[in-house]
Amino acid sequence: MGELADFDQALSPEYSTRRPCTKWNLRVYPAASANHVRRSAMAVNMALKRARKAQRRKQVVAQKRRAEALDAGLPARVLRAAETPIQHCLLSADLFELGIGTMILARGVTRHHLAAGVFLLDVFCLGIKDAMFKSLESDELAMYVEATNAGSPPVSLQPGDARKLLRDLAAWSQSIGFVPHRDFAAVERIFGGISADESEADFPFGRDGKPVYIPGPFDSATVVRRRIEQLQKHLGDDGFGFETAA
Repeated sequence: MGELADFDQALSPEYSTRRPCTKWNLRVYPAASANHVRRSAMAVNMALKRARKAQRRKQVVAQKRRAEALDAGLPARVLRAAETPIQHCLLSADLFELGIGTMILARGVTRHHLAAGVFLLDVFCLGIKDAMFKSLESDELAMYVEATNAGSPPVSLQPGDARKLLRDLAAWSQSIGFVPHRDFAAVERIFGGISADESEADFPFGRDGKPVYIPGPFDSATVVRRRIEQLQKHLGDDGFGFETAA
């Protein structure tokens, strides 16, 4: 004990006055309660549920937008039109003389508001060059028919014969390497339940038994060359004719 007293006396006054502050003042923090853990887990679960719900909403909205886009697309509009009565089925009168002409099938609940499938036909060589679907009034149709048949007025055609003409022409032109316009399959459905099989009409394609390629006014030199090469590939050099437009 004496030695301890001597040791204390040997300490500096500063150390002696600060000794009481060297005692540890510890606070004990209790562990998280079970209730707190449960509340935290519930909060996490709720956040996950909200995130999943938001994701489902996004998916539903995306599906709805895709459905609306399809409903407003060309195939859907054509199929809706195909449910209405046929008002006109017209064909260029000089189609098989000139080799080029237009077919129009117009439908509508009345003759005033119409939906029409319009097909640009090349019966000498290229087949179905264009296919369009138009919504228009009767006076607009009249002006369009007049503009596309400046040489002579169109003739009426039975819808079954018209559909057979389109399908036979598409098959013939494909056999020599020319596929129909990309929208043909969709626009052709405007015929609805009209059957081509019931038609007994026979249509001549080409001229004198051979395809004859007559370039259009807007065909570039590259397009002309490519089409001639296509004909040579399928028919040989002597299997087709080539003429420039008058």
